[in-house]
Amino acid sequence: MTKLFTPIEFNNVQLKNRIVMSPMCMYSCMEQDGKITPFHMTHYVSRAIGQAGLVMTEATAVVPEGRISHEDLGIWEDGHIDGLKRLNEQIHSYGAKTGIQLAHAGRKARLNSDIYAPSALPFNESSKTPTEMTTADIDNTIDAFKDGAKRAREAGFDIIEIHGAHGYLINQFLSPLTNKRVDEYGGSAENRYRFLSQVIEVVQTEWDGPLFVRISTDEYADGGNTLDDILYFAGQMKQQGIDLIDCSSGGVVPASIKPYPGYQVKRCETIKQETSIATGAVGLITTGIQAEEILQNDRADLVLIGRSLLRNPYWPKAAADELDETLPAPKQYERGWK
Repeated sequence: MTKLFTPIEFNNVQLKNRIVMSPMCMYSCMEQDGKITPFHMTHYVSRAIGQAGLVMTEATAVVPEGRISHEDLGIWEDGHIDGLKRLNEQIHSYGAKTGIQLAHAGRKARLNSDIYAPSALPFNESSKTPTEMTTADIDNTIDAFKDGAKRAREAGFDIIEIHGAHGYLINQFLSPLTNKRVDEYGGSAENRYRFLSQVIEVVQTEWDGPLFVRISTDEYADGGNTLDDILYFAGQMKQQGIDLIDCSSGGVVPASIKPYPGYQVKRCETIKQETSIATGAVGLITTGIQAEEILQNDRADLVLIGRSLLRNPYWPKAAADELDETLPAPKQYERGWK
């Protein structure tokens, strides 16, 4: 059997294959209440029917001011649990596991309200200047991640991913480009990691399942985190019991990026080999052959598929056909599956 369609287990949760629907914002909570809508049900459940092994929801805000936009999903109150629970039940009924990405946008929030960041630096000239977080703000935000993890457990998710990439709040703390603090949360790599470390610690008090973290492995800017910094963070995460690092890149500051197929995989491979932690590869992975190459050569343990799964909810079937692999059909679709 190809590695792409070989099961894999993380902390007693088994995925039936290595295909993950990557978290992608849908901007579809039109009531601006952060709650699941019929669109979300259709969108995510269809990828489970399409046989992805893990379906990950979009960045889900732990506080209202942590949304990227007013239309984002939320998990900042108990009223969000029921909708997420119904979503999980439907996804599970098709044999997929579910993941939630707990997130806070920090200075990249595009909201009418005040926004917050480690330092009072706007993302670009057209962005709002954030309020620099006090230690009380930091403590409250860490508690919000804890509460989000508790609600994720109650909603029936199998996996939590902490969003530490793409220039959002945790990434802002990690990067010297966006973190100019002079207290215990700024300066050295150890201090810049402190916020993420404390988020991991509190999430683990409410969550004993698989725990992933997405990070930006390259900031594409002078003065940003070096590969040595990224390897240090990865080593710390391994010590804290993180099960997998989801290796993306960019988003910390405006940058010109010229992506090509698999452009983020090399750093993903380096993190896996240098720190012996499981990794997920993401970024312009479009074919079954490409995904299989990444896995067969031990460059990553999972492949996260984004735009290709937007174009085709049945991308796993297309990949299976390409690799001459038999993929079981949902019974409703057996007539058209072969």
